[in-house]
Amino acid sequence: MINVGVIGYGYWGPNIVRNLQGTEGAKLVSICDKKPGILMKIRKNYPNIKFCCNYRDITRSSNVDAIAIATPVSTHFEVAKDALLNGKHVFVEKPFTSNVRQAEELLDLADKKKLKIMVDHTFLFTGAVKKIKELINKKALGDFLYYDSTRINLGLFQHDINVIWDLVPHDLAIMDYIIKDRPVAISAKGVDHFGRGLEDVAYVMAYFKNNMIAHFNINWLSPVKIRLTLIGGTKKMLVWNDVDPDEKIKIYDKGVKVKGEEGIYKLLVDYRSGDMWAPKLDRSEALKVELQLFVKYIKSSCPVINDGHAGLRILKMLEATDKSLKNGGKVIKL
Repeated sequence: MINVGVIGYGYWGPNIVRNLQGTEGAKLVSICDKKPGILMKIRKNYPNIKFCCNYRDITRSSNVDAIAIATPVSTHFEVAKDALLNGKHVFVEKPFTSNVRQAEELLDLADKKKLKIMVDHTFLFTGAVKKIKELINKKALGDFLYYDSTRINLGLFQHDINVIWDLVPHDLAIMDYIIKDRPVAISAKGVDHFGRGLEDVAYVMAYFKNNMIAHFNINWLSPVKIRLTLIGGTKKMLVWNDVDPDEKIKIYDKGVKVKGEEGIYKLLVDYRSGDMWAPKLDRSEALKVELQLFVKYIKSSCPVINDGHAGLRILKMLEATDKSLKNGGKVIKL
């Protein structure tokens, strides 16, 4: 049995706690939050769980084997490092840390201590992403042409990261998983409308060697919540609408074919338009699946798609967006 402590009970912490309660091979033994009022409210729901306001009470407890970190990004490095130094495996919210240097230090420390790090890229374990990966493995979409994502809503404003660091990690992690090739460059433009020093609306581009291109529209100021991803291939095109309760994924047998010297003319008339179908998806809760894998990862060292090294790859792309923002949208090589 893996004894787990949860540090941070704000936005995402309650979901981790709820799912840990039913995770085979894991036992939730403690919860930490620096706000005493929060702990008082949840104490009645978890009477057998130990509560504390100082995270070190958990990281240094002899009764804890692993720690789930659901605190602000700026604290991830400090908390995770203390956990690793005290022999605890780490499950940490995205993004992994505040910068690449911190992530590399944690990975080196985990390696020396023979401990596991998993970064919470929850979307990788959704039925939608699993199906997309399955279709790509079967080459059902053909060669990639583009990946276009709109991930917008009103809030939640973060106090220590901009909208890119808050929302783009989801898509970067998905791309890192489903697309074999890695982007070679990134550019970004954004606006801070309230003088906080943190962009609240932004557009990010990722470039690949084979003319594949990715675009991300992220926004904390939208009046509506949209989670829409389009993936274009040479054979078929896919639409993933994550707010659709029934048909989240639709595959369209549509495309454009250009050939011969009359290519320009053909482009105007040679469109392929076939059927659309919506595949059945696994409806298991992604976070529960992910936490079950975390326990298995600790026990058996089985490879996982969201380990610390995957988190580091995402951070390298995020740091590139920062450099691009500071240089007026300049393309930054990876």
